[in-house]
Amino acid sequence: MTHTRTELVALLETHGLKPSRALGQNFVVDPNTVRRIARLAHVGEGDLVLEIGAGLGSLTLALVETGAEVQAMEVDRYLVGPLRTVVEPHGVTVHHADALHANYHELLGGREAVVVANLPYNVATPLVLQLLETQPLIRRMLVMVQKEVGERFAAQAGDEAYGAASLRLQYFAEAQVVGKVAPTVFLPKPNVDSALVSIVRHERVRIDPAIVSEAALFEVIRTSFGQRRKMLRRSLAGWVSEGVFERADIAATRRPEELTLEEFARLAAAR
Repeated sequence: MTHTRTELVALLETHGLKPSRALGQNFVVDPNTVRRIARLAHVGEGDLVLEIGAGLGSLTLALVETGAEVQAMEVDRYLVGPLRTVVEPHGVTVHHADALHANYHELLGGREAVVVANLPYNVATPLVLQLLETQPLIRRMLVMVQKEVGERFAAQAGDEAYGAASLRLQYFAEAQVVGKVAPTVFLPKPNVDSALVSIVRHERVRIDPAIVSEAALFEVIRTSFGQRRKMLRRSLAGWVSEGVFERADIAATRRPEELTLEEFARLAAAR
């Protein structure tokens, strides 16, 4: 029951709408793709799904087919009315809200939830990290993002895409690229490939705050990656105390992108 390309184009024309470049809107117009995303979300009866950026409901309808309870969030006021006509007959609640400023306490009602989202480039990283930092009831996410953003989310020490955002995500969760999506399934067609990233929250943060505080850990990470191509002795020149590398058992000649989260924690604890 999800939209084909022809149906979505007709829906846009009926309501006098065009995809908003300012909001980074690229609508999925391939039923097989949205059903694949719904399968990869691993949701079904009894699950609460919060879809962020529901657009005109193509993915929403595929999520409904799984049997999950779906709540849809959309920031574009021009899309909210048409979205409601498409999905509310199928039991979906639509919220007109900006995901970066939404009241998740009210939205989730104290229930655990899975987020499924097609996220534009400019909002993907801040939103995913904000949800991990502030919304413990969101236990899992499946997000479709620009390929380079997905690679950054899932990167491990030594990977080209590895950086402070990768480590921030690792602190709270495990991320894995579980699929790729070609530009041809979108309207309008973007100039880049997209990635599907599964994010599963840890039961507790990966570094015990009793060993090193979150603030101290991410201070050294941010400082290190401020000059990521330099050796630690240079990138951390204004941060280190005497003997810190020896106490942490980490060579000062290593570069930030080579260190694991646990090694950064040793540095922070040894300061």
